[in-house]
Amino acid sequence: MLAAVSSTSAGGYPSGVPELPDVTVYVEALERRVVGQPLERVRVWNPFLVRTVDPPLDAAAGKHVERVTRLGKRIVLGLEDDLFLVLHLMVAGRLHWKAEGWRESGRAVLALFDFPVGKLVLTEQGSKRRAALHVLRGGAALAALDRGGVEPLAADLEAFAGALRRESHTLKRALTDPTLFSGIGNAYSDEILHRARLSPVKLTRALDDEEVARLHEATRSTLAGWIARLRAEAGDGFPEKVTAFRKDFAVHGRYGQPCPACGTPIARIVYSENEANYCPRCQTGGRLLADRALSRLLREDWPRTVDQLEQRRAAGAAGT
Repeated sequence: MLAAVSSTSAGGYPSGVPELPDVTVYVEALERRVVGQPLERVRVWNPFLVRTVDPPLDAAAGKHVERVTRLGKRIVLGLEDDLFLVLHLMVAGRLHWKAEGWRESGRAVLALFDFPVGKLVLTEQGSKRRAALHVLRGGAALAALDRGGVEPLAADLEAFAGALRRESHTLKRALTDPTLFSGIGNAYSDEILHRARLSPVKLTRALDDEEVARLHEATRSTLAGWIARLRAEAGDGFPEKVTAFRKDFAVHGRYGQPCPACGTPIARIVYSENEANYCPRCQTGGRLLADRALSRLLREDWPRTVDQLEQRRAAGAAGT
């Protein structure tokens, strides 16, 4: 089963869980603003946001921020007295930085974190409230949230291969499994696999050493490249355009659009709410991966290759 999710916010704007590059840039922007600053208070508008009871949220009031780090797709504010505030934005949660004196407005606001130099605002679009805040004390409590995946930018080839081949999964599922790799989700796994020229449904244990090395390099270059792009986009400001659908992506969210490498229309496979985007020429040797719903509907009419699909499109155009 593929582990991939795409969604659109209630306002019609595409969203998605912020992944390693986006969270990294969030962390860096927060570091510049709040490290060394006291957290004056936290105001929560939705009680379902806070997922812990001990220590209470009030325990963070007045504590100075000592560091800001990333834990998978989570953002961690490390406070004095061994306290941690851990934010998981989920699909539609986003962070914003507002000047002191800004007044909150709108149903999307979930929480405000007040500092002397400004306010960190947590919003979540849509009717579902999935974003989560954990208040923890001690390194052991924080470590309990760690899913255990290797850090993709820190892992050498041996560590990467060990995680990849630990179980037999499809590549899409493996890359998005937080117990194997930290911080990679739906969007960047599509981009990584396209750069590596590998099928999303190829099994991890079927890869040869050259393919593993290619995937390792593609993972590092894709993530590092997008971190650099997002840093440049944000500049000295706060990242406000965090989305899982970017116009410069090669395949993710670009179904039907031309592959930037070969021009073939991007294909996708959908399983319920799960989705993977790929180029059938660059990644699957011209073979179209069977989409369960469409395969059931079309049966023998389902095109097996890009060439068959293009022939049917040409025939349809000629008949109009």
